[in-house]
Amino acid sequence: MPPALQSRDLDDGCADAAPELLQELKHDGSILALAVSDEHIFAGTSKGEIVVWSLGTYQLVQTIQAHKRSVLCLLLSSDNKYLFSSACEPIINVWCPKTFNRLFEIYSTYDVGDVFSVAYSAQHETLYLGTQTQDIQWVSLNDASRKVSHDSADHPDKRQHRFFDSRAVGGTSTPRRMEEHYAMIPRAQTVLEIDPGAIRQYAHYGWVFCMTIAKSPTVLVDPDEEVLVSGGGDGTIKLWRLHDDGPEGDDGEKVKGDVEELMVLGEDDSESVMSLVIDGSFLYAGKLRGIIELWDLDTKQKLRVIKAHDGNVNTLRMRFGLLWSAGTGGSASKHSTVHYGRDANGGSQNVNQKYQCLNRWKAHDAKILSSAVAVHQNDQLFITGANDNEVRVWRVNGMPTQADDGSDIPEDMMITSLREFVSFKTVSARPEFTEDCRKGATFLGSLFKRLGAQVEMLSTDGLHNPVVYAKFSGKLEPVEKRKRVLFYGHYDVVPADLKGGNWQTDPFKLVGQNGYLYGRGVSDNKGPIIAALYAVSDLLQAKALDSDIIFLIEGEEESGSRGFQDTIHKHKNLVGHIDYVLLANSYWLDDEVPCLTYGLRGVLHATVCIDSKHPDLHSGVDGSSMLSEPLSELTLLLSKVKDRKNHVNLPGFYDGILPVTQEEELRYDDIASILMRRNPANGPVDVLKRSLMARWREPNLTIHRYNVSGPDGSLISSHATANVSIRLVPGQEVEEVIKSLKDFLRSEFATFESDNSLTVRIDNKAEPWLGVPGNYIFRTLEEAVMRAWGPVAGDESGAVALPKNATSDETAPKSRKPLYIREGGSIPPIRFLEKEFNAPAAHLPCGQASDSAHLHNERLRVENLLKSREIFSTVFRKL
Repeated sequence: MPPALQSRDLDDGCADAAPELLQELKHDGSILALAVSDEHIFAGTSKGEIVVWSLGTYQLVQTIQAHKRSVLCLLLSSDNKYLFSSACEPIINVWCPKTFNRLFEIYSTYDVGDVFSVAYSAQHETLYLGTQTQDIQWVSLNDASRKVSHDSADHPDKRQHRFFDSRAVGGTSTPRRMEEHYAMIPRAQTVLEIDPGAIRQYAHYGWVFCMTIAKSPTVLVDPDEEVLVSGGGDGTIKLWRLHDDGPEGDDGEKVKGDVEELMVLGEDDSESVMSLVIDGSFLYAGKLRGIIELWDLDTKQKLRVIKAHDGNVNTLRMRFGLLWSAGTGGSASKHSTVHYGRDANGGSQNVNQKYQCLNRWKAHDAKILSSAVAVHQNDQLFITGANDNEVRVWRVNGMPTQADDGSDIPEDMMITSLREFVSFKTVSARPEFTEDCRKGATFLGSLFKRLGAQVEMLSTDGLHNPVVYAKFSGKLEPVEKRKRVLFYGHYDVVPADLKGGNWQTDPFKLVGQNGYLYGRGVSDNKGPIIAALYAVSDLLQAKALDSDIIFLIEGEEESGSRGFQDTIHKHKNLVGHIDYVLLANSYWLDDEVPCLTYGLRGVLHATVCIDSKHPDLHSGVDGSSMLSEPLSELTLLLSKVKDRKNHVNLPGFYDGILPVTQEEELRYDDIASILMRRNPANGPVDVLKRSLMARWREPNLTIHRYNVSGPDGSLISSHATANVSIRLVPGQEVEEVIKSLKDFLRSEFATFESDNSLTVRIDNKAEPWLGVPGNYIFRTLEEAVMRAWGPVAGDESGAVALPKNATSDETAPKSRKPLYIREGGSIPPIRFLEKEFNAPAAHLPCGQASDSAHLHNERLRVENLLKSREIFSTVFRKL
């Protein structure tokens, strides 16, 4: 067993326990490349050999003289049909991994030098190679026009080499190097000569060290489209779109295949990219000096730079929900990732929510140059190869799998999608969940695309979570006649505190119990988003969608919608003209009566600070009436902001508030009456009505918390702050209230004649919103709600009571009319979107009052999810 890695090598706290070493497979040459099939381990060596061991018994099966010089790359095709090998020579070979026959010999008509990397697209049946001459070339294995004879004059062994065969006038050429093992290389069944036009010269300005094929790693391509990813000695990573048809060649015939540059990452970095691996839309790049970079391919942002090893990271693998890496310093590591769903073996993964190094161990006393991952007889294996002439096989079992959740709800595609959506820990308020948020956005973008939308990930230059933009096009022609509906939502969630056992289930694992779905975000706001998405999908399948539906799903609503407005300003032309704005981000007043929300309070959050010119002092030694204490002054100052009746003392604070109309007064009467009927403990009715009006249509100021400098104890803190929020209502202007707050605090503080200093900082703000009940979008929503929720008795729905002499038709059950309500909370983007696109907004609450959004055991009734889908379908069809 090799020794554990010493903590002095890397001090990131990563455990240094080595996994079980199952086998050491020794050879007489350095191991530069590895590949694993269901039956065999293949190792490419510095002697040009491919050594084959049995995966079951670890017995040597065969040694193949594959190349003249060192094997640099081995690649097993995804269907296990081909084993590709390249080397320090211009020849690429294709082998049968079962019979070990040499199926193809491939070469370029250019002097390409060493072939460092190969990638194979099963979709295009094309092999791509990265070369020492900075080129990417390609050839289709099924292109009969590229077949040539074994003794073709253009073969690298036959044609003149511009370097080795050059000579001065009257001089002689250097004899070609010949060694005995050259004759041991098997004869290929077919020889393919790469078309001279099948080349992308200077694909990188450096050697093309690594390549891989990824299926739809970014929203820039179709869901099933394969993309070539390459890494070069120039430090760049490039994504290439693959085409079956290429440019016209020198002979006038079209070249088969082409690559088109899609994306370039890392242009500001010259450190060579030595290895690549893809995890969904995330790309990990192994670089020099132990660095692993993490890139988001949707937003083209570098998310992390990870110091993983004390040597170059020549090999990366992704398997079992983990990132595996190894460095030329001899260490190997496993890292948790934001990886969800099932691995290649169908095993459901339950991995750490946060990126971290889980284990790092000294795998070789040499440079690790290659690795592979495999499963054999239920053992998870990580295999490493190094220049100590050894292959080592490590058993790395131990990742737990999720058990059946015991859901008692019939599963359909909508709930399946919601189940996966909930599994992403998209907590925007905590930086350790950054990758989870990106992963959740990627999942949502892929789902939109799969269901027929045009998708883009919108972001600004900051590192805010991206806004998922998705557009579903209606069928009405001409395009100018289509209405355009914008649906706003958010994929981020509040944290789920697991302390104290308050959650009965895993908050990030959707569980069905007694007709409800439990999980963080299921009600706020992932469930409504999924319902709206599948409503559009229903209309598309029925060919009943006339209007364009645009989704804008942000990732930081629970953190004050940071960066959202800037992102929309930047991409306003992409969003285009909007006729209606719709959102679904709240709940009913109880568990029975559907609601429509037409008003929200605005909010501003402020931090009030008082600082002393003195450091923290001891209250016994230094405390006296001559010393102005920051916390005492802050307490006194904030006591002046409100009186004993909770009246806010800011000048002009209440001046612009809109008076209560007769229509609105009647609404409050109806709401209070229904709530009292369902729960008399809410009463008396006039008190309930007054409470609703105070919470929904009146402003308020709240002092949330105090913070001071220094430890607890007998201390006079030199710094004291308080967090204050003001809830605003229509008629109040945010900027005017901010000015009034600052002027009032400064004026009052001046009367203290204090030596301390006052600072007032505005942390975030949102305007209040008041919709127009009775306009077209609200009428459409009301009709859809009544249609979806069906008939109910008049006294249960809030409908007007019927006269005693009504006919039988008149006494038939009435449709359940929704209550028109306002809310005391705030949703920053709604008023912004309404003003930005000059379009009326409406708000459909989907969940019940008992959904426990933001609380423990958040849930959503399955019936509410299905009814919301039905309501959205009606609204999207009619608007």
